[in-house]
Amino acid sequence: MSHDMLTRPIGGSGITASVIGLGTWAIGGWMWGGTDRAASIAAIQAAIDEGVSLIDTAPAYGQGVAEEIVGEALQGRRDKVVLATKCGLIWHARQGNHFFDYDGQPVHRHLGRASIIHEVEQSLRRLRTDCIDHYITHWQDPTTPVEETMAALEELKRAGKIRSIGASNCSVSDVRAYLGAGQLDAVQEEYSMLKRDIEDTLLPVCLQAGVSVLSYSSLALGLLSGRIGPDRVFSGDDQRKDNPRFSPENRRRVAALMEEIAPVARGHSATLAQVVIAWTAQQPGITFALCGARNPEQTRENAAAGRLRLTSADLQTISDAARRHLTTLNA
Repeated sequence: MSHDMLTRPIGGSGITASVIGLGTWAIGGWMWGGTDRAASIAAIQAAIDEGVSLIDTAPAYGQGVAEEIVGEALQGRRDKVVLATKCGLIWHARQGNHFFDYDGQPVHRHLGRASIIHEVEQSLRRLRTDCIDHYITHWQDPTTPVEETMAALEELKRAGKIRSIGASNCSVSDVRAYLGAGQLDAVQEEYSMLKRDIEDTLLPVCLQAGVSVLSYSSLALGLLSGRIGPDRVFSGDDQRKDNPRFSPENRRRVAALMEEIAPVARGHSATLAQVVIAWTAQQPGITFALCGARNPEQTRENAAAGRLRLTSADLQTISDAARRHLTTLNA
């Protein structure tokens, strides 16, 4: 794997970032059994050293914790990264629809103008920066017209507080509404070998409109890392504990898939996780693959996937194996 890190543009923004991005949901600790601040900072800094320029975070990840950790980790390195964060999951007000409770406090989905203007200032402060490179609506808010949301985001762009606009967890009609209201540069959606439904819905629309796609949960919360065997036990608030996707039966199917991917990995002197990530990033319409990591070792492993170039034969072998083993998986 002597190649350089692959980079790609974010929509029509003029911003280019590494095809592998670091997702920081786990770093926030929430739903992942807590966080280790020092290991998290080391993970972020190792990612940058490895050529990962895309760092993705959100206020909701531990209610500010992940953003603060990212802000601390980027001291003296801010110019090396394309920093993405989000808006629209709020706990400072009760507007929009109630979404979930966090530590007994209600969190609402709200993308009204005043709320976004408030949120961006909070994020800039936690991230210790004066500009967010890619600003994303985290979940969609049916109570606010997309025109109002987009006008607020375009206003922040003119003010130099954000440089590009994204939307996450959205339908095809949401994407069309954003495109009709302004410049949407990217969408962020769950996508992995295990979850490919956007191939028939969002991806064709985004490809046609020149909208980039950031896939999240590329390793399916670690299920596709090649490291979570049938015997692994999850504890505390770890969301995987009761997730049917992590049933012993599903883990056996994933193990069977990994056995078929192993020769491809060996041929590239790569790990299973690296092959899975590279396959994801090389699917038509997928621009960036976001991968979580909680320590420098995981970060370095993920980053190397951006230097891996799978052949079309490799991609075919993996896709065929995934179809055989994963189509019957219990989501």
